[in-house]
Parts: sequence; C-alpha cells; structure tokens
Amino acid sequence: MIDDVIDDFCRRGYLDDAALAGVLVTSGVERKGQGRVALSRALAQRGIPRDVIDAALDELPDDDDERALEFARTKARSLGRLDNDTALRRLVGQLSRRGYNGSVAMKAAKQALRETGPSASSSGVRFVDSD
Repeated sequence: MIDDVIDDFCRRGYLDDAALAGVLVTSGVERKGQGRVALSRALAQRGIPRDVIDAALDELPDDDDERALEFARTKARSLGRLDNDTALRRLVGQLSRRGYNGSVAMKAAKQALRETGPSASSSGVRFVDSD
C-alpha cells in the first residue's frame, strides 16, 4: 500500500525535487529578494540534492547585482537619518543576510546610498544655528 501511495505521488509530481527547487527559487527571488547563497542554503536545508540545487540556480538569470541594488534602494531611504558609515554597515549587513556576496552587497549599498543624496557627516553629529 505504501508503494502505491509513493507511486501515485510521483505521478502527480508531489515528490519532484526539481519542481520544488524551481518554485522555491522563484519565490525566494520575487518575494524575498534573496541572492544565490541564501537560495542555495534554503534548498539544502530542505534536503534537495546538490545537483538539483545547481540546476535550479543555473536557470536563474545572472542579475544578482541588479536585484541587490533594487533591494538596497528600497532600504536606503529608511536609513537617511543615519550617518553614512552606519547606514552603509547596516545596508551591507541586510544584503549579506539576504544571500548576496560581500562585493555585490558593498557595491549595491554604496550606489543606493549615493542615489539617496548626501547624508549626515560621518561623525553623526548635527549642528544647528542658534540665534
């Protein structure tokens, strides 16, 4: 009886690692903005074989830089009150946790912060004229 259930699940595609990997990669990219490292880790944690993970990631366009920059732009706006060094550190950390490698994260963070305009001085101290 168990073999019949397993055979039925296989016919229906319920036990298809490649299909699951494809869905998880798409979801991770579109909904969570994850990079390749985070996607690979998530698939491995589900017990998906390494060759299936590699095949699913190979289907992904090579646009980690663009996705990282898009994520960084949305987050950089909320960091405007911080000094540049702190904002950069936090933004790189957020990108790294999303699975972008260090150079991609740093490049995206710097560009996004440049685009949001000049921020506070690096000391974090703000002076106000008092009359």
